[in-house]
Amino acid sequence: MSRTALRICPLCEATCGLTLTIEGTAVTGARGDRDDVFSRGFICPKGASFGAVDGDPDRLRTPLVRRDGELREATWEEAFDAVAAGLRPVVERYGPNSVGVVLGNPNVHTVAGALYPPILMAGLRTRSVFTASTVDQMPKHVSSGLLFGDALAIPVPDLDHTDHLLLIGANPLESNGSLCTAPDFPGKLKALKARGGTLTVIDPRRTRTARLADRHVAIRPGTDALLLAAMAYVLFEEDLVALGELAQHVQGVEELRAEVGDFTPESVADACDVDADTIRALARELAAAPTAAVYGRIGSCTVPHGTLASWLVDVLNVLTGNLDRPGGALFPQAATDKTPRPAGPGHGFALGRWHSRVSRHPEAKGELPLSALAEEIDTATAEGEPIRALVAVASNPVLSAPDGDRLDKALGSLDLMVSVDPYLNETSRHAHVVLPPPPPSQSPHHDFAFNTLAVRNQVRYTPAAVSLEPGRMAESEILARLILAATGMHGADPAAVDAMVVDQTLGKAVKEPHSPVHGRDPKELAAQLTGVSGPERRLDMMLRLGPYGDGFGVRPDGLTLEKLLAHPHGIDLGPLKSRLPQPLKTVSGKVELLPAPIAGDLPRLREALMHRPDGLVLVGRRHLRSNNSWMHNVPALTGGSNRCTLHIHPQDAERLGVRDGAAVRLKGAGGEVTAPAEVTDAVRPGVVSLPHGWGHDRPGTRLGHAATDPGVNVNQLLDGSLLDPLSGNAVLNGVPIEVSPVSEKITALT
Repeated sequence: MSRTALRICPLCEATCGLTLTIEGTAVTGARGDRDDVFSRGFICPKGASFGAVDGDPDRLRTPLVRRDGELREATWEEAFDAVAAGLRPVVERYGPNSVGVVLGNPNVHTVAGALYPPILMAGLRTRSVFTASTVDQMPKHVSSGLLFGDALAIPVPDLDHTDHLLLIGANPLESNGSLCTAPDFPGKLKALKARGGTLTVIDPRRTRTARLADRHVAIRPGTDALLLAAMAYVLFEEDLVALGELAQHVQGVEELRAEVGDFTPESVADACDVDADTIRALARELAAAPTAAVYGRIGSCTVPHGTLASWLVDVLNVLTGNLDRPGGALFPQAATDKTPRPAGPGHGFALGRWHSRVSRHPEAKGELPLSALAEEIDTATAEGEPIRALVAVASNPVLSAPDGDRLDKALGSLDLMVSVDPYLNETSRHAHVVLPPPPPSQSPHHDFAFNTLAVRNQVRYTPAAVSLEPGRMAESEILARLILAATGMHGADPAAVDAMVVDQTLGKAVKEPHSPVHGRDPKELAAQLTGVSGPERRLDMMLRLGPYGDGFGVRPDGLTLEKLLAHPHGIDLGPLKSRLPQPLKTVSGKVELLPAPIAGDLPRLREALMHRPDGLVLVGRRHLRSNNSWMHNVPALTGGSNRCTLHIHPQDAERLGVRDGAAVRLKGAGGEVTAPAEVTDAVRPGVVSLPHGWGHDRPGTRLGHAATDPGVNVNQLLDGSLLDPLSGNAVLNGVPIEVSPVSEKITALT
């Protein structure tokens, strides 16, 4: 007998609701949940393939422990014994910073990945923290921190109500959106056009999104900040700046006017390959729209001036009066956000509180650049001990970080490596202990991170659709036991981790004057929590203390876990609303339009006016049926157009003697790779594109399907030396590259 169960999809940032068909313990089908309050039945190919992802036969079912140089199956007890025996001596002998923690993108797609890594890092007291953010979105966190005082206060476009949407470096028809959680992003863009709105796309590739646009501007990669600065110049020059009601919340407008004075459309046109008239038209159209929003993503983050570009996105939203107003860019309010504090000055946001040991990269948001991980392991200095042990949670930096070959060698030198990963992949193959979480059908789901970026306020929770199979361990218990083993409490009850967090959170809440539980007894509050597990009790606590919560009985109609469970398709909390000044945590209590670190980096942008690289430059690309390196082991999500080919414009192909389908050699600062060429006018002349996440050809992995068509690792073309200095983000786009044909033909493209 088959049955159905609801599940929020964890395979990308759109967070669509699914209805799963289940036979026994196997997911045999997935369709969109038409009653889901957020996604309304939308589903993409990844969600439709949920069963294939969930049931991948190459998923590890039991822990692995390295014995006599080989990874062998072990019991959970043996695995955690090995973690405790290997990790604590490193900490005690070499200090906490000798243990590195690297967190991958999948962490934000699970309940446990959101709740437990911060406790692990705090317990280890290590500053050697690296995440996927510094090969992705760290510039947006840094610019938001400097502008608004909070690195997590990221405004998102009000897609359902805006009249004019300008996208730069974003391709949501392929990515489903990023740092902007929006099920059916394609439908929302079509609805924008249907109501008479305008879509403008700035991208060196004619993506699916660009083909939908009213105006597509094929910018030269890496020059996003120059173009945006010139648009700001035009707004000032032509008296188009109109902050409106926003003016009372903003400081630094006149200072900004002076700083962008050098970035005229004429001065940036040659560097951007965008004529001055087009730049002026972009600014005028933005200013003239009744409401408008500028949205930038990975293409504008992973460039030499990524933080400046991210900052300028919001500068344009401010100057046109579109920040924090319906139809513009608004701050979401998630149900699990902290209790809103009264508006007023905060502590602000600081950069560079410590530095990496080898290259002295400044930290950002408590993290060091992932590009620096290899050197922090393999290079000795007088500044302290190198990393000797590494805990990797859902992370594959051998493919996602620059110069994977160097990191591959460095990982092999560690005294101990622990991977929490369902696969034996290019990174986890080096581990001494592998702790595999269960498949997603056997885990509950709530989007802690993505609801803070959602284009509509809502809250949803789905319990596990399938009971844990014998021999499996819940991801929450795996991470709780890892915390205990790493902090000298090996063998303690893993429930103690959740109990500690509840006690600490409630103990702090009752002391906060603005909290709904101010002055109450924390133990009495803890006794009210419901839920069948530690994570559910913590979710209940966060809901009750949050902006829509019941305040532990203070607001009877407020949210609780019980109320959420009674609404399996979710609870709609309404459209995004104006929230300023409450989200601001700057020292001034205002939007600080020209923060000192930004002003200090602008001379570097002025220098870029003088330098235009010769030759080809490289950009990445995404595909609807993929998410970084996660899904290349699922046959239903590979093949067709989701292939590792080099897109090259016909003019460049003819000039270089490159034939469609023939092998080409790519050479960059970090090395060489060979891939089949795909000649297409979807890229502009002077630009080539190779997708991210491939390179599944290293020995010792267990990725059977991915190995049949491994592709090549685009990040091997990078040596890791190119970083955005403010954020530490790797420069992955706009990188000079050499391309030449090779004699053999790799594949024929159809």
